[in-house]
Amino acid sequence: MNRLEMMSLPTALPDGILYDDYVVATYLASFPADVPVPKLSLALAVEQSTGTWVPVPGETPEVRAKHVAKVIGVYEIPDLEFSVPPSMETRNYILQIAYPEINIGEQIPMLLTTVVGNISMGGRVKVLDVRFPEKFVKGFQGPKFGIEGVRKILGVPKRPLLNNMIKPCTGYPVEVGVELFRAAALGGCDVIKDDELLADASFNSLQERVKRYMEVEKQVYEETGEHTLYTVNVTDQIPKVFENARKAVELGVNAIMVNYLAVGFPVLQALAEDPDINVPILGHMDVAGALYMSPFHGISSHLVLGKLPRLAGADIVVLPAPYGKAPVIVDKFQNVVKNMTFPLYHLKPTFPMPSGGITPTVIPKLIEDLGTEVMIGSGGGIHAHPDGPIAGARAFRQAIDAVLQGIPLTEAAKAHPELAKALEEWKDPFGKGLLL
Repeated sequence: MNRLEMMSLPTALPDGILYDDYVVATYLASFPADVPVPKLSLALAVEQSTGTWVPVPGETPEVRAKHVAKVIGVYEIPDLEFSVPPSMETRNYILQIAYPEINIGEQIPMLLTTVVGNISMGGRVKVLDVRFPEKFVKGFQGPKFGIEGVRKILGVPKRPLLNNMIKPCTGYPVEVGVELFRAAALGGCDVIKDDELLADASFNSLQERVKRYMEVEKQVYEETGEHTLYTVNVTDQIPKVFENARKAVELGVNAIMVNYLAVGFPVLQALAEDPDINVPILGHMDVAGALYMSPFHGISSHLVLGKLPRLAGADIVVLPAPYGKAPVIVDKFQNVVKNMTFPLYHLKPTFPMPSGGITPTVIPKLIEDLGTEVMIGSGGGIHAHPDGPIAGARAFRQAIDAVLQGIPLTEAAKAHPELAKALEEWKDPFGKGLLL
């Protein structure tokens, strides 16, 4: 077999490819025991690159040598070296397929078409991870501000930030939102966001919210000396999503929010790379579970919530926390944050915002798990405080300060009635153990 013939095969050694030229996807594949997965993986590589289910004339050796994907790893779990046990009904594999970067270009739609694509309909196959070569990532600006930039705007260099989502989620007029915003800001929230279920609604317009909330932001700053970012939800159909964002910036908003999976990664990227939208962008996680929740299908959570929105330019990304209402494993939670914050070529780190039923009670555990480079998101934990949202926000700030000073929350609560009432109200709301 000559070199051209070998290069045109949909397989290679892991050491036999130039990683700068390939995007490498890792999969979990689970099939009935009689399915020859090593052979099937070659068909998957061809299907997702140059060929189809039957040979076609245009798929020449020259075309395949340059463009065919290559299976570089097929690893069975457990690693069977002898005969397959007769009782084994299912065999599980880790597959690694290297896709020529030239097939994809520097864009997310063709990336997903390639590494997820038809494979997503081929049985129990889940995308576990994707390794990007530097040439691919160079095509993306990434976050404009990132963690450091958001901290600089707010003038908060070290402590965890506090984000409040206004509750109720939707259905209220602007006048109600103004007072809820004012209370959360006065209590010490660094960032206040619309709930993902409220965008430019007929009963509560985006433009009116920006005007009124930003007036309140200035008033609260004059009173407290602390700025508040307002991430207005610009989610909409195209092109209105871009019109919403530009109008919000023209009206003086200091941040925006978009439901990035609902509108698509290209919309998030276009917003992030628009020079006229020079404010931080918060990406909301809705729809994410449909992509990652299945153990045998879809895409792993650290890609959906971490690496891909960071690549597309989100400065802040909401992710489900394991301490509240979401069924999340702590290890997976931490891996999502790792993909947001660890070095990734030239990309700035994205601010992780754990959310979903968080109360002051869980702050010690949250900071233990993630450290201080975190934006803590709470809705009901602020607005449902027995003494109202000002007290709810203060309770969070008191809990954060206590943890940073090494003081147990029960001890700190003796000097802070807001924190004391929060601890009493939410001893263990989700049955996950009191974390003090």
